[in-house]
Amino acid sequence: MNGSEIKPGEEVKAVRFTDDLLVVDLRDGRTISVPLVWYPRLLHATPEQREQWEPCGGGFGIHWSQIDEDLSVQGLLRGAPAASESTKV
Repeated sequence: MNGSEIKPGEEVKAVRFTDDLLVVDLRDGRTISVPLVWYPRLLHATPEQREQWEPCGGGFGIHWSQIDEDLSVQGLLRGAPAASESTKV
């Protein structure tokens, strides 16, 4: 069994921001907070753009269409920052 499997309850319930953090509440009651600097598109987005998120991937991801950003719950749980623009293919 792989430790990175998607588990029931890991769906996104809510997304919010502080000055320095992206905070994601999961349906199972856990809260994930990660440094906003890990995600430059979100860091440089307006508060209004950040608020315009929607669940994706069956609820196991977050999508911001205005800034073309997608994050997965698995990546957030692993503590995976965004790939730099120079490493994207």
